[in-house]
Amino acid sequence: MTSWNPSRRGVLGGAAAAAIGGSLGADPRPAHAQYAVRYSTGSEAPTFKVPPNATDCHFHIYDNRFPPAPGGLPAPDATPDYYRALQARMGTSRGVVIQPSLYGIDNRPTLEGMAALGPNFRGVVVVNPSVSDAELRRMHDLGVRGIRFNLAQAGATTLDMLEPLSRRVDALGWHCQINMTGADIAAAADTFLKIRGKLVFDHLAHCPQPAGVASDTFKLMQRLLDQGNTWVKLTGLYADTKVGPPTYGDAVAVARAFAAAAPTRCVWGTDWPHPTESQSNKPDDALLLDLLPTFVPDEGTRTRILVDNPAELYDLPKS
Repeated sequence: MTSWNPSRRGVLGGAAAAAIGGSLGADPRPAHAQYAVRYSTGSEAPTFKVPPNATDCHFHIYDNRFPPAPGGLPAPDATPDYYRALQARMGTSRGVVIQPSLYGIDNRPTLEGMAALGPNFRGVVVVNPSVSDAELRRMHDLGVRGIRFNLAQAGATTLDMLEPLSRRVDALGWHCQINMTGADIAAAADTFLKIRGKLVFDHLAHCPQPAGVASDTFKLMQRLLDQGNTWVKLTGLYADTKVGPPTYGDAVAVARAFAAAAPTRCVWGTDWPHPTESQSNKPDDALLLDLLPTFVPDEGTRTRILVDNPAELYDLPKS
């Protein structure tokens, strides 16, 4: 992966500002402020100013008070207070806490983190078929709006659990969130095509590079998007890139194609604290946000992706 030269940040910021084509309102953050954020490179605020009620639809809370589950991806503590520092840097005001693989079906870190962050936050948990309807309803009342299948590594869930659990959570208005390699997504096409509940794919559906939009994964995603029940997270530009920062040009091309194909069913997020990346290689979250106008150049579409789509998917207040 190409190393990032911090001196190029200003060039990228200028390009993003030009793409934005005007201010989105007064920025409450002080000029030239520096934000010290754990598990994020850099400290500058983004050049791109997000609109009111912008939502970070993908981040995790880690809490070492809770025991790890077999197969979980380890990560250091990432507390609600640490996340608040990122939120101050990015300018977002809403968010969705995603249960990480580290805790399996012990959703307490996510539920407690969501509660600590407040009513503008929702959660996505991990369950298996043994979960009771009463427990699902309890979590719904706490703000949960989806279940995650993190199949990138062996863990708490399996693909054969998807269809029966999808039917159960669909009754609550929830979705099933999928994290798999692009090759595995393509191989499971028959399973995904028969699901009638909402599906949400993490991190650009991990479309493999350098094939990108020519990959079998992207072609399947087009079919799923055409069915009308599938959403894509414009997250994790660093996950499958071969180009790397500061442009992430190959991943940006995939994000641009998804945003054009389904502007009403894309959402954005940080993936903080970036658990797949080593402590010495955390991405710059402000840089990643500044890339959004390059793959979603229309202001109205950006607002839809940052505000309106999350409000629909996660049952957030409309204003």
